[in-house]
Order: sequence, then structure tokens, then C-alpha cells
Amino acid sequence: MGGGGFSMEPDNPLLDAYVVAQARKKNPAVCFFPHATDDATRYALNFFKAFSRLDARPAFLSLFTPPTADLESYLLEQDVIYVGGGNTRNMLALWREWGLDKILQKAYAEGVVLAGISAGANCWFEECSTDSVPGKLSVLACLGILKGSFCPHYDGEAERRPTLHQFHLTGQMKAGYAADDGAAGHFIDDVFSGGVSSRPWAKVYGLRLEDGSVVEEVLPTRFLGV
Repeated sequence: MGGGGFSMEPDNPLLDAYVVAQARKKNPAVCFFPHATDDATRYALNFFKAFSRLDARPAFLSLFTPPTADLESYLLEQDVIYVGGGNTRNMLALWREWGLDKILQKAYAEGVVLAGISAGANCWFEECSTDSVPGKLSVLACLGILKGSFCPHYDGEAERRPTLHQFHLTGQMKAGYAADDGAAGHFIDDVFSGGVSSRPWAKVYGLRLEDGSVVEEVLPTRFLGV
């Protein structure tokens, strides 16, 4: 998700309900990762409030008081892993220290649904556009579960689009995707299968460099409302 979900749209559950619906069974176990923020308790509480209203069994993973020493077994028992927003750089450093980068790769291979907003969307790609360092946008290497690059908040933050175009023009960033607030890309077996949105105008985009120019393509994005 470029933006949206319970943390940005608490009264609009369309994207979160869509995530839950992708699980392989009814009433799925959904584990929330609040690791990108320094206010994890509040973030997790808001997650529980939102997902308790959906057909889901919410839980969250604290790395200060982990539920078990065997995090791999714990996470492979989940049906959905949902990653919150915040500082992508700090989150990835924490994951690598705990070995979550490798566990998440295994979870994906075994069919666990991986989802998230902003930093929680950035993390799945080879690289992303991030504001992890205050005052500027920069390119950051991520997990590489999905090929290419990603940029969130494409219509929600004024500097996102021009900076992303510049990253592509200067060869700093690979071809990839961007998503407006309220829009999400859905990938199945590493392949983009379409976009969905909680706002009628929100879109997902494909970006690539072609003959020295940035090509920005609006990708098919289905509004989840009526």
C-alpha cells in the first residue's frame, strides 16, 4: 500500500479487508509488525482495534518481548504478516539483526500473505524511495522478495513524484512501481496482478527509463468500494 489502511483511513477498511481476504482460509491469523516506529504500542493497539472488526485473528510481534525464541516457527504459523509504516531503514536493520529478513523470505515461499503500508510496502522490493533520513528522499536497498523498486505516498507528498523521476533519470533506481495513498499493488508469484484502491482516484503506476526519459504508466487499479 502506498498509503491507507487502518493507520491512515481508520473509517475505511477496504484495503485491510482485501488483505485478509487473500489468506488461504477463513478467520486467518494476521500478525502485525510495528517495527518501523518508535510508538509501537499505540500502533499495535490501533491494529487490534481495526482487525478485531474484520474476519481475522490479530496478533503482533514485539522484538522487545518476543513471544518465543523460535520466531521462524511462530511466523510460519501466521496466515498474513502485515507491516506498518515508519522508518524503513531502521526497520530493516532491526530485522537483519533478528534474522527476520531470512524468515520472511521463507514465509513468502510457503504461501504466507505479505502486506504492509509505506515502509511496510517498501521492504518487499529490491529497493525503495524512502524518507528514513530526515529532510531528504533517498534510495534504499530492501529485502528483494519482489523485483524492482517501490515508492509510496505518490500523490500524498509533493516531492515524491519529481524525486522518483530524478532517481530513474540518473540511474539510481531500477524500474518498478509507485502507489498513491489509498492504492495497493497485488503481486502473485512475484508478478504484478493488478492494483486495488480504497479511494476512487487512487492509482498504482509502473515506472521505467526508456530512451533517456522516464515512462510513467498508470496500471489497472480496481476501486474496492461501490
